[in-house]
Parts: sequence; C-alpha cells; structure tokens
Amino acid sequence: MDYKHILNEIKPSKEESKEILKTSDKLITYLNEVCKDEGINARASLVGSVAKKTYLSGKSDIDIFISFPLDVDVLQLKETGLYLGYKCSDYFNGKASEHYASHPYVTSQINGFEVDFVPCYEIEDGSQLKSAVDRTILHTKYIKSHLKHNQNEEVLLLKRFMDMTGTYGSEFKVGGFAGYLCELLILKYETFENTLKEASKWRYGYTIDLEGYNTADLFNDPLIVIDPTDMNRNVGAALRLDKMAEFIQSARNYLASNNKEDYFYPVANKFTKDEILEEFQKRGSDVIAVKFSIPDIPLDTLHPQLRKTTESLAEKLNDEDFSVYQSDYWSDEENTAVLFFEMSVSRLNNTKIHYGPKVFVKKGSQNFINKHGIENCYILNDFVVSKISREFVTASDFINYVLSYENISLIKVGKNLLDNIITSYELLSLDDLDLSNESFVTFLDDFLNPNKYLFR
Repeated sequence: MDYKHILNEIKPSKEESKEILKTSDKLITYLNEVCKDEGINARASLVGSVAKKTYLSGKSDIDIFISFPLDVDVLQLKETGLYLGYKCSDYFNGKASEHYASHPYVTSQINGFEVDFVPCYEIEDGSQLKSAVDRTILHTKYIKSHLKHNQNEEVLLLKRFMDMTGTYGSEFKVGGFAGYLCELLILKYETFENTLKEASKWRYGYTIDLEGYNTADLFNDPLIVIDPTDMNRNVGAALRLDKMAEFIQSARNYLASNNKEDYFYPVANKFTKDEILEEFQKRGSDVIAVKFSIPDIPLDTLHPQLRKTTESLAEKLNDEDFSVYQSDYWSDEENTAVLFFEMSVSRLNNTKIHYGPKVFVKKGSQNFINKHGIENCYILNDFVVSKISREFVTASDFINYVLSYENISLIKVGKNLLDNIITSYELLSLDDLDLSNESFVTFLDDFLNPNKYLFR
C-alpha cells in the first residue's frame, strides 16, 4: 500500500515543526539562562516524541526535562524543578498547573502548546536510576541515535494505526502501547507493515531484546520488551493483555483487508442516541448505572481506582447470585464518573439454598440441622442444605446496601473514591441516562459494539 497520502495527513507540516521547535528552543534557552544566572546546577533539554520527530500532527506536546546532578537532594530537586517550571511559564505568559508522577512537575499552555516541565536526575545508564522519569532522556538519546532515515514515518504510521484501533497510549485509562514501545517495535521490525506481520504471530510472553541483555526471565508479562537503556525494565509492563490481543487481531484484520486505508481514520458511532436505548431494550438487559462525583486527583490515580471499584462491585453482585453480563466505567475526568452494569439477572426469587457441611460430617451436619430446623433442611448431592430468605431480591437493593459507610468494606473501593461514592452516588436506570454528553454516548456505543475498532 502507498502510505504517502496517509503520511501527508498525520505527519507534522514544516510550519508546525518549525513553530514547535522555535517555542521549545525559546523555553530551553530561557531555563538554562535562569539556571546560570541564579547558580542552579541544572540543565534543561528537549525529550520525548518532539525531540525524536515521532509525534503525530496536532499532538505535539512539548516535554522539557530539567536534569540535576545525582548528589542533589530529592526535596531540593522537586522544589527547584517546580520553581523553574512556574517561572518559565510566567515569563512566557503560560497557564500553569501542578501534576504528579514519580514526583511533582509543571504543565503549562504556552503559544498553543502543552508543555511539561519535569525535574529529573542526570543519569548515564539505568543502574543510576533514582526515579522513573530519569530514563526519559536516555530513551530520547537511544531512539535518535538508532532510528534510521525516514523510519520516523514508520513510527507515525504505527502510532496512528494503534490510535485508531484503540490500542495506543500507556496511561492506565487505555492500557495500550507507549510511544517509546512503538519506536522500539520499528527498530526491531524496521517498517510498519512488517511490524504488523510479525505481531500477528505473537504469543503470550513474546520477547524483544534489542541489546541482548537476556533478562526476560525477570518478567511475566504478555509482551516483554527489554529496555535498551535499562536491562531490568520491561517497556511493555503497562500493556494490558486485552490491548495486546486487540492489536494482534487488528493487525491480522488489516493485513487481510481490502480497505486498509479505513484503519487510519476514526470510526463513527454505530448507533444514534435514540438507537442506543433501543439496542439495550432489544437485548432485554437491565441496566444499572452508579453515578457519583469524583475527587480532584491525577488521572493515573483516578482510572485505576474506578476500574478496581467497578470490577469489585461486579464480582460481589455475581457472588450474591445476580448475574453481570458485562460492566465498565466512564468519567468526564473533571466532575463525574459512572459505573455501568448490564445485568443478565437483576431480580431473584425470595429464597436461596444455604449450604451446610457434607452429610459425612456427622456432628457438623447435626449442628446445622439443629440451627436451621429439621423441617427446613434436606440433602443436595452430598451436602446438608436449607432454604433461607434472601436479604436482597434486586441488584439495586444490594448496591444501595453496599454503598454505605457500614458496608462499603464488602467491596474493594479506590481509597480516594470512598467518601465521594458514598455521599454523592445515585442509581440510574436506562431511562435516566443523560445522553447529552458526546463522550458518554461514545462510551455506550463502544460498550454495545466492543469490536468496532478492530474490524473495518
């Protein structure tokens, strides 16, 4: 396939590249001058996809790392790094906010670009690592020195393909492929198409070790890609099994498709707002949505806790004999979250079987019969059982019971969500759903059509 017209759309224009490098140079020059004038032993440099020329058009975030010597106290590194980030943002009339990864950093909107000012330690190899972000400068140097002429275009094609098939992004919300991982795949397989051909044959635990460190036995992950700059790190550690599987299937579908170009463009929702409600009704499923306000916490903290809470509540519903067909969560990442459950069984009969010991355990069996009454007990297979009244007949009643300070310990809830979910939650049925938010509508469409990004 000829990818020229695709690259013309996804590759940054000369004007975009010129403007981002111009802005980056100004920021770095200013920071280094401040460090020199104020006697701060630190140096700013450009890292990430912009530095490596592997960024997609319109997604040109600027990553500026401020590196300090290894003997600098970590508290001093954090304080000075934040000071320099805010100072630079103020000087260029940016709008700054503070975020937290392995330690605090500043994000600012400057000249239409999102700029991250991240303090780190200046290391020469992975053995000197003091925080997770320290490797980033090494990653940038490695890719710049190993990526061959025009291979950045192969990276762009791979990133775009992954983005459009829902497998790009290592943040917890996605659980997919990091940009650095994409670059290493191209170093291994040389071209976008060859990467898909090889990926279509991957199995669990597939290993890539560009530098021959032979440390794969340290890991038990779906995909193991040894970091060329740190033999004790798997670059694929954040990749979820389902996202690896989706990429493998997407690659197979693409290679067999007569409409390959479609895989480089967004997929429209299959259903309109009204049709979404109709589709749920056709399936005959009962929908329960738990809507609540979210705290102001980093997204990489929010999403793991939302997933944990959703999965735990679904598991507990199943334990209580209700049947969850599928579940997921959605958030606008500012104010609201919705835990979404499609139920196969949301209402039960009034009684349930209560298991006692096996009949062969004479004393235990008799104690069980004495407790529950001989008229209520019988034998089921080789167990002594009795019939008892259910405490909860509907899934909604059970959720209301659980989401209280007295009973919340029955499920695993993200610690930052606990107060919010108890004090602000409301249960919504299908008819109560607010479909005015386009992001939520897309979430529901994805929920109903989990294969829509894989098959074109």
